[in-house]
Amino acid sequence: MIVKMSKVFIAARSQDREKLLEALRTIGVVHVTPVDPTVAVADEKSLSQIRNIQRAIQVLQNVEPAGTGPDISAIDAAHEVLEIQQRTHERQSRLTGLYRQLDEVLRNWGEIDLKSFDGLRDAGIEVEFYSVPAELIHEIQAEMVEPIRELPGRNQLVAVIDRTGKPTLPKEAKVYALPANDPAMLREEAAEIDARMKQDLDRLASLRILLPKIKTALVELEQKAEYEIALRSAMGDEDLYAIQGWIPTKDRDRLPTELARAGIDAAVETIAPAEDEVPPTLISSPRWARPIKGLFDVLGTVSGYREFDVSVPFMIALPIFSAMLIGDGGYGFILLLGLTLFYKKVSRILGPNFTKLMIVISAATLVWGTLTGSFFGFTLLTPVIPVDTTDRSRYLLMEISFVLGAVHLCFAHFWQAARMFPSLQFLSQVGWGLIIAGMLGVVRMFVLNTPMGWETPWPYLILVGSGMAILFHSPSKNIFKMVGLGVANFPFSVLSTFSDIISYVRLMAVGLAGSVLAVSFNDLGLGLGSWFLIIPVIVIGHALNLFLALIALFAHGVRLNMLEFSNNLGMQWTGYSYKPFSKQVIQE
Repeated sequence: MIVKMSKVFIAARSQDREKLLEALRTIGVVHVTPVDPTVAVADEKSLSQIRNIQRAIQVLQNVEPAGTGPDISAIDAAHEVLEIQQRTHERQSRLTGLYRQLDEVLRNWGEIDLKSFDGLRDAGIEVEFYSVPAELIHEIQAEMVEPIRELPGRNQLVAVIDRTGKPTLPKEAKVYALPANDPAMLREEAAEIDARMKQDLDRLASLRILLPKIKTALVELEQKAEYEIALRSAMGDEDLYAIQGWIPTKDRDRLPTELARAGIDAAVETIAPAEDEVPPTLISSPRWARPIKGLFDVLGTVSGYREFDVSVPFMIALPIFSAMLIGDGGYGFILLLGLTLFYKKVSRILGPNFTKLMIVISAATLVWGTLTGSFFGFTLLTPVIPVDTTDRSRYLLMEISFVLGAVHLCFAHFWQAARMFPSLQFLSQVGWGLIIAGMLGVVRMFVLNTPMGWETPWPYLILVGSGMAILFHSPSKNIFKMVGLGVANFPFSVLSTFSDIISYVRLMAVGLAGSVLAVSFNDLGLGLGSWFLIIPVIVIGHALNLFLALIALFAHGVRLNMLEFSNNLGMQWTGYSYKPFSKQVIQE
């Protein structure tokens, strides 16, 4: 559920402002809102240091620690990490250029040694190279003329020696300059850069040991910045210092007590939020539904304060949809095994909540694979729900997809109706729920060729639902206005409900496509005859199929929740997170 918030105003003597802020940070329940947002900012130096340390932490998290940590401050360590990162990028760029030059020199000159030309030059012999059309080489007059190799455009690379310094050349001849560096020089420079990069990598490995110290410094800097922002968020004069913000309603009674216990003589007032105010969103979900927060963190979405907490329906629907999209019990087993065995490492990368969500999805996929009997494209169990290219299988999967979609969307409208009650408008949402239930019959008629006559419930659901949706869309004492507004909104909305249900066919289509690919990779591999070819082909094929299935999870599974379901629920995702002014805890 979304926790109720109260607006809180706290006033104390101006001389106690630092003491007040420290007490509020210790209590940790007030989300501070600035009186003047343009003033409530941290200084640029602190923000710059925070950004640098955050970047340094990102770099060090991908490094294995080794050696002994240097005796330097966390700020200096972060600065050195970023310097090494910058140098590494520059050196990698230089290495790429060197290898490109080396390839070009070898292609044009082979293993040329520029020092040998210096020796000839010291002996008074200057070797010059020209690009000359092949048919004009005979026009060159010099002590020595030696064609070396063909060049593009029917030209020849020609070496010319003439100690008089005045060889006769055709006007079409063009100087072909020696390279600035020969292969030996280029390899030597590349080796030096490699050695320096290795030294930097060793240094990073030793700096990695300081990562806990650097994280501690980040927390201290962030707390310092938050303190500065909170200090500048208030209003006051020489006598009074006042701060405002939001507090969970359940904590409003204990705030004055905690402040008094801290020795702060302060006035505290809490009021309910006004209609035009937008409090921060604090979601308190059941423990089993909390992993879905990992998805919201990845997407950066927050429910509005007056919207719905969709954690529970998302936590139920997403694993079911994802299981159908991935479609294979073997893939679910591999994901479940990998995520369980390497939970600590994966959770450091993806976050604990998102990792737990993926474990639930993996388990659901394993269950779905058991129902379909499919493991790595092989039918190992008698399928309860067959997944193959037969019409019977396709129709059954589409039936399941459409029923899931109708239930999903009906729940969205009935939930809205419960929120709107006792306003008469709740009947409009009940009507839309009935329309969606009736639309299931329309979809089945068009896609699955099932009958939809007056002997079925579908037409009655649509008629009754339409009447309710139109009549109670905008309740008013003026019946003509009420009906007119309902009719104006109805046509586009009813078409949208039809397309929303059809959207759930992707559960069948993507899941079936993945199953067909798995079988195809098996057939391809087994048809090669040799196990040295069979195993790589099957492993690579299934790895690719699993990768595509995971993409489908986000492209389709998340979409059905974030778009179809959320739109029917009226979600706008306009919220911002509740972030109380509090002491931070370092998480390793």
